[in-house]
Amino acid sequence: MSDPASPVRPRPTELAGWARWAWRRLTSMRTAIVLLVLLALTAVPGSLLPQRGVASDPAAVANFYRQHPDLSPWLDRLSLFNVYSAPWFAAVYVLLLVSMTGCVVPRCAQLWRDFRAAPPPAPRRLSRETGHRRGDAAATTDPLNAAAAYLRARRFRVTSTGHEVRAEKGRSRELGNLAFHLSLLVLLFGVAGGKLFGYEGRVALVEGTTFANVASSYDALTPAPWADVNGLEPLEVTLDDFEAEFETEGARFGEPRSFEAAVSYEGDEENGTFTVRPNRPLDINGTKFFLTGHGYAPELTVRDGNGDVAASGPTIFLPVDQAFTSDGVVKVPDARPAPLALQGLFLPTAVEGPDGMGVSAFPDQVNPIVQLMAFTGDLGLDDGTTQSVYELDFTDLEQVRDGEGKPWRVRLAPGETVRLPDGLGSVTFDGLSRFANFQVARDPGKEVSLVAAILLMLGLTASLAVPRRRIWVRRNDDGTVEVAARSLSRRPVPPGELHALASAIGLSPADGRQHKEEE
Repeated sequence: MSDPASPVRPRPTELAGWARWAWRRLTSMRTAIVLLVLLALTAVPGSLLPQRGVASDPAAVANFYRQHPDLSPWLDRLSLFNVYSAPWFAAVYVLLLVSMTGCVVPRCAQLWRDFRAAPPPAPRRLSRETGHRRGDAAATTDPLNAAAAYLRARRFRVTSTGHEVRAEKGRSRELGNLAFHLSLLVLLFGVAGGKLFGYEGRVALVEGTTFANVASSYDALTPAPWADVNGLEPLEVTLDDFEAEFETEGARFGEPRSFEAAVSYEGDEENGTFTVRPNRPLDINGTKFFLTGHGYAPELTVRDGNGDVAASGPTIFLPVDQAFTSDGVVKVPDARPAPLALQGLFLPTAVEGPDGMGVSAFPDQVNPIVQLMAFTGDLGLDDGTTQSVYELDFTDLEQVRDGEGKPWRVRLAPGETVRLPDGLGSVTFDGLSRFANFQVARDPGKEVSLVAAILLMLGLTASLAVPRRRIWVRRNDDGTVEVAARSLSRRPVPPGELHALASAIGLSPADGRQHKEEE
């Protein structure tokens, strides 16, 4: 019977029992592995399908919609165009973080205790261990002291008692195991930190123009949920010059050989110049500028019907093929007598195509030509609707026609000027500049993830490559000495290790006693 004076502990409720069971299941290593595999599988659509917010190709999702009008709405309902910010992806990631934390932290604590613990006592029956030897030690030496000195000289961790020596080697294996588990957890938190506090943007710079790192200056900006877009790194970057080289002969004719952007930058803490190349970004206090593309920006001057300059300067034309055939638009809402818009095609090396239309034969500027068409009417800039600078809204536009009633078209070489019909003005092709596309990214968790990944590989290598083993030397009551070893990894105890130890303590087989030799 229980003591009536002792306090009665309340029985755990059924809900608490289920909660403990769920926590044990969630924080088990098996569950963590399952969630890790599930996370990898849920990330697959993000690699196969275009994603919203990708600075390098902002129109990818829209193009996919045009190509697959029936399938795309269903994919969109499942958040497959924004996989990495989808609720189901975040749920799997959070569950993985919780599972790994609950699994790894207690395991790391146990590994640390095991690493610091002294070698354990010898088992009662050493004859069952690897390489067991039993015999009489040389009378001129103390076998235990000789064994301890021999093992310490070979970097074993040694503990001596009155009747036995315990030694262990390869404890760095457990340290590597500890580093592997901790770095895996830190890696997950580092990736999560980058997705919560970082941002990614895209900006196109024409030679001679300057970019100020504020949110309104980006062509596209995708901040993380907790990113401070009002506190971006204060800096300015100017594209001083852009150079590109292309293959001029052979089977790879026209393929890019190299391209680089010479920039100058100014920040609160540093300023200078830098040459940005593919895989060599400009890094200013963690804000990195990656060179992702380039093209041409024809310099056009548009004068209206009154002879006033209505628009002037380089205009970015976006490449549409490998020969850098590029298209672009010039919007002139203040032109008189009517608002004016130009739609053009730029050919770096213009030649006549099979159908009589101009095409580009080479991506470098050998024979640059701009082909233009003109439109008048309402450009749609005053209704507050967001509009791309690279496209025209033709809803309220009327194409300009020549004296014969045909659509007005013109081809201009650098330095040439042409007058528009009906006194609408003139267009001059002043020259040519280049532009460069930069992907601007800040990932505060990238460095943490990199260090964690390096430690993970080092820890995994140590846990797999370092053998761990224990050796015991025991003096029995009858004066005999026993030596045995045990491997704690798949790698067996080195064959000659116990033989050398037995020789060091002068061990000889005891009369009439059998010993188990190491295989």
